[in-house]
Amino acid sequence: MDHFTVENLSICFGGLKAVNSVSFSVEKNSIFSIIGPNGSGKTTIFNMISGIYKPDSGRIICDGENIVGLTPDHVARKGVARTFQNIELF
Repeated sequence: MDHFTVENLSICFGGLKAVNSVSFSVEKNSIFSIIGPNGSGKTTIFNMISGIYKPDSGRIICDGENIVGLTPDHVARKGVARTFQNIELF
């Protein structure tokens, strides 16, 4: 059974389609990675999953619940969180 599913996730910035109909599923207790060249949309996907960006279309299902539209703190309470590349204290 899938613990986490992304279905047809898309987002545009102005006229640029940054992510176009991305879909994948992750089973519980598994490791999953997203790889690609710079500018391919990896960070944008994680920003949508974590609630920082709201996708233009698609669904993000976590334990059977669509989490699209939840704020980042509510998404984190569902057990979905991210870290940022640049760690700065001040």
